[in-house]
Amino acid sequence: MIKNVLLFVLLAFSLSSFALLTPIVDSITMSDGKKLAADIYIPAGMSSGPVILIQTPYNRLLYRASLPLGIGLNLNSSNYIFVIVDWRGFYGSAAAAVLHPPAQGLDGYYCVEWIAQQSWSNGKIGTSGASALGKIQFQTAEYNPPHLTCICPTVAAPQFSYYEYYPNGALRTEYLDQLDALGFGLRTAVMGNQVYNNTWQFVENQDFYPDSIRVPCFMIGGWYDHNIKDMLAFFPAMVSQSPASVQGKHRLLMGPWVHGGHSVAHVGSAQQGQLTYNNAAGWNDSLALVFYDYYLRSQANGWDQSPVVQYYQMGENTWQSSAAWPPTGPVVTNFYMHGDGLLNTFMPTSTSDSLSYHYDPNDPSPSYGGPLLRTGLVQGPYDQSDTVENRHDIAIFTSDSLPQNVVLRGNTIIHLKVSSDKPDTDFDVRVTDVYPDGRSMLLNHAPFRMRCRNGFTAADTSAIIPGHIYDATLTLPYTCITFLTGHRIRIDVTSSNYPAFNRNMNNDAAQYPNNSLDTLINPLVATNTIYTNSTNASYAELPLVGFTAPNSIEATNSLSGISIYPNPGADQVHIILDQKAEGEMKLYDITGSLMLSQKIQGNNTTLSASTLANGIYLIKIESMQGTTMKKVAIRH
Repeated sequence: MIKNVLLFVLLAFSLSSFALLTPIVDSITMSDGKKLAADIYIPAGMSSGPVILIQTPYNRLLYRASLPLGIGLNLNSSNYIFVIVDWRGFYGSAAAAVLHPPAQGLDGYYCVEWIAQQSWSNGKIGTSGASALGKIQFQTAEYNPPHLTCICPTVAAPQFSYYEYYPNGALRTEYLDQLDALGFGLRTAVMGNQVYNNTWQFVENQDFYPDSIRVPCFMIGGWYDHNIKDMLAFFPAMVSQSPASVQGKHRLLMGPWVHGGHSVAHVGSAQQGQLTYNNAAGWNDSLALVFYDYYLRSQANGWDQSPVVQYYQMGENTWQSSAAWPPTGPVVTNFYMHGDGLLNTFMPTSTSDSLSYHYDPNDPSPSYGGPLLRTGLVQGPYDQSDTVENRHDIAIFTSDSLPQNVVLRGNTIIHLKVSSDKPDTDFDVRVTDVYPDGRSMLLNHAPFRMRCRNGFTAADTSAIIPGHIYDATLTLPYTCITFLTGHRIRIDVTSSNYPAFNRNMNNDAAQYPNNSLDTLINPLVATNTIYTNSTNASYAELPLVGFTAPNSIEATNSLSGISIYPNPGADQVHIILDQKAEGEMKLYDITGSLMLSQKIQGNNTTLSASTLANGIYLIKIESMQGTTMKKVAIRH
């Protein structure tokens, strides 16, 4: 299993360098008499002091190779004692497993109070850790141990929700698969409740308890993490619902970070996917230490005057602050999808335009970057142009090169008008930032399962009527990105994103036969259509700050018209303008890559297409008289 591999690699590296920390090994008795294994790290010369507790399901022995918060092997430089505890049933605490264990938060309570009774503890105890190690901090705080002073959960929230596993009805295949590999044993429960039901409702009600967080909480998250939705729902709820004495003490930090867990990218690293954010490196550790110093060491370091929210505005790569979450300022602007692949603020004028593609479940569009978890899959911002956009099972909509910075801050909502020739299918959306060099860097993605268009209960789900036009609305995770001048905004629409999400078989059969995460039984190839016309318009709601849209189509398209023949063309294509123009003709492929350009003078020109591959292209005329564009198909 993956955790054993990671353990072997880390320990082998440490042993090869002859450097390991040597903790005091002890055990902590729980409410039922069972004991949890604990490693205790006390800096030399510290007789007693504040303690940071970490509760882990990933083997406490790993911390002998390196302590968190930038301490590494240099324990004696730390102002804190660390206590690392294996969860009940995991590794050193495997013998504590019972059929009906106490709540994890109750185990956390006993850990905190045991620490407070030790001679080396001064009674001030904070908690630390990411992901599962962050979730258990909330669970511990819910039980309100008297000596718990503060918590600092990273890329984590306490919720266990239907949407976490079945966003818009499609199972997160790689996510549940990875949780299985890590030993959490959630598959039976998740796969046994494939639709929203009383079980999910009960669990969600139990796991949302902002009023129970009675200590200061510093939440740390990342724009490429999969927990954004739950984190950004829980933080403002804590601020408004936790006890009045602590409401003003909660803080939130959102950086340009992935969830982490494997590869070089993690919360606080400069390298994130294929991009680098040098001025975000280490912010999480630095601010966490200021937080701990204020509450655990009573340092007058100004933390109490720090912004409630600090967040990273990608693109311009700056840190911003806000007095509350969410920040104010964004105004929704509609960007419409057009039949020629354009994305702009103007409603389509065509009454019949649409784009269609084939989706084959046996050849799904691959997952490449984004908020993924499974080992072997890359996380964060990755260029989609070759792996995803160079396929035939996609509709791509791209804005013109931006004449100004466009600041997006919030949830992008995609409204699609769609149909399929099969009784069920998916529509998957990716939003990207297209660089001047052609890179299409992933920002966000989301699926939409058509049988769940009316909701997620068993009564809500039903097959679709082939050929009937439906609404599909996808709300993407919150993000902060500035699309820089010269960049373009792109929306990719496919019908799969695998293995991030389960492959739809395009039939009306059971979605997960035999509770399998990914089984194809009698899959069908679907022809799926995106409508892009004035009657059935597909568009994106973009939450933009300070954006002024052009007030007329003439501002970007003042040439009176363009005719192309033959269309589809083969070796030669003739372009006729309705008026004389002097400028340049550019040809782009469906991904937005410039294929060729040539001068134009007068009202006609000929395009040599003999070297072009079969496909859909966009001809753009840029001249002193204005700009106009039209789609052309090449078929040799």
